[in-house]
Amino acid sequence: MNSAVLVLEDGRVFHGTPYGAEGETFGEMVFNTGMTGYQETLTDPSYHRQIVAMTAPHIGNTGVNDEDPESSKVWVAGYVVREPSRVVSNWRANRSLDSYLKEQGVVGIAIQGTRALTRHLRERGAMRAGIFTSPAEPVEALVERVRLAPVMEGADLAAEVATTEPYVVEAIGGKKFTVVAVDLGIKGMTPHRMAERGCEVHVLPATATFDDIMAVRPDGVFFSNGPGDPATADVTALQKVLEARVPFFGICFGNQLFGRALGLTTYKLRYGHRGVNQPVKDVRTGKVEISAHNHGFAVEAPPTFDTPYGPGEVTHVNLNDDCVEGLRLTDGRAFSVQYHPEAAAGPHDAAYLFDEFCEVMTRAQA
Repeated sequence: MNSAVLVLEDGRVFHGTPYGAEGETFGEMVFNTGMTGYQETLTDPSYHRQIVAMTAPHIGNTGVNDEDPESSKVWVAGYVVREPSRVVSNWRANRSLDSYLKEQGVVGIAIQGTRALTRHLRERGAMRAGIFTSPAEPVEALVERVRLAPVMEGADLAAEVATTEPYVVEAIGGKKFTVVAVDLGIKGMTPHRMAERGCEVHVLPATATFDDIMAVRPDGVFFSNGPGDPATADVTALQKVLEARVPFFGICFGNQLFGRALGLTTYKLRYGHRGVNQPVKDVRTGKVEISAHNHGFAVEAPPTFDTPYGPGEVTHVNLNDDCVEGLRLTDGRAFSVQYHPEAAAGPHDAAYLFDEFCEVMTRAQA
């Protein structure tokens, strides 16, 4: 059997066997704690240029189907698992995960030490890595090649994963609202969740200007999740949306851009939040939601703050590390969360946030 190695930029090496496509790949090494939803993880554009290690020990059990992808392709730069499932067992599956990764050209590795890898990243932080199948060079040379790979800080990636042409997701069961969704790496379930609530969603490229947005005559504007460093993004269009008092909702990368538009700063987390089990507290009510996450950056903010658009406040915090998980203008017309309320494949504790967005738009129409 062929061999493969996972090499971290600090010199740590993990030996294993190839999984998926063979070859070599580079990216930021991160881990995902979800026990399900690996297909949604693989196709989430927010994972662009990242090698993802799954902490669940057995991956691939339910195979791959054509209904669950969050986008048109696999976006992860590489994939690390402990024990690939030898058997696919699900009535919806039409191929194995291994064959899917090969089809998509995604280089992966199966190692026995995913727990050791996760502990290492928790102690040392996310770092660059490379996966090499049948490597011909000594490890020292591979480490040097990994250290030449680009870092995530300062990376402007949204336009690399976003749509290049506008498209429309029709409302389901009758149109109530027109929403512009700026695609920074949007997942397919997000406009679907809005369509379920009567929103006709016009998805625009990441480069959309304020004039592009307003040409649609939206009742509300949405900024999506996406990859890269939020400090690289231009928030001019969003600031003009806020000046125009158009209802706004953002998630993940959209939350970070909302924060920057309000005059706040962002920073890189030590190893980020990636999984479907993050406890988030609504500081206004005390309610705790178990939520889906995928982010390596966060907003720095005090509990309350002033903005050019009126007073703002932190609405949600993470109970694991106290990082900011939600923001809003206190007049209620604009808000955001750091986590994923669309949450395919779950949990669905935060789905009510789409209802809140519709309520904001209803009030603005009155």
